[in-house]
Amino acid sequence: MPTPPPPPPGAATAPQHTALLCFPALASLKKGYLFMYNLVQFLGFSWIFVNMTVRFFILGKGKIVCHTENAISALVEKYCKEDCRNAGCQLLGRNFILFIIFGTMEEMQDKAVVFFVFYMWSTVEIFRYPFYMLCCMDMDWKVLTWLRYTVWIPIYPLGCLAEAVSVIQSIPVFNETGRFSFTLPYPVKIKIRFSFFLQIYLIMIFLGLYVNFRHLYKQRRRRYGQKKKKIH
Repeated sequence: MPTPPPPPPGAATAPQHTALLCFPALASLKKGYLFMYNLVQFLGFSWIFVNMTVRFFILGKGKIVCHTENAISALVEKYCKEDCRNAGCQLLGRNFILFIIFGTMEEMQDKAVVFFVFYMWSTVEIFRYPFYMLCCMDMDWKVLTWLRYTVWIPIYPLGCLAEAVSVIQSIPVFNETGRFSFTLPYPVKIKIRFSFFLQIYLIMIFLGLYVNFRHLYKQRRRRYGQKKKKIH
């Protein structure tokens, strides 16, 4: 029985051909997942942003408390379903503000600073996630791209300031309730107040702002570059 001729040089065998077909399928599946993920995030933050805006201008400041409680519930649900791969300094910082400062202290949920913290967060995200959605489809909308690389310049410092104010306002509440405070065992027997860690966290907020601001500024420079001056 004659043996089949060998494949020509450079031709892919059956297993290699199957593997080559899998790569485009996996890439399409990944793009589809990222698109849906960014779409869900965009819809969630858009709902928070629009809801807060309408309630603030129509119902007035006196009704902010009810809204911020609803926003807390929505954000808690969102972050509980967050993909672990997206964990980072910003996510950890927001989770600390959301769960520790606002989530565990009902006294903090009545304060106006909660509204501004959520408003700053959602303002950035309603431009960031649509930009990522277009990237998944290999599309570029210049207006949205410019907003994605520009809106953070005034919003991030304001959001950082709002977070710092919320931490400062929570320090007397934690001191009064004694929540998360503990006493070191014998023979030290020193009571460590949670407010001590909050004061350290205040420093970390502004250090994080510097690191994040520098990172985003480098991204913006890589995107738009610098106009070279003409030498006459």
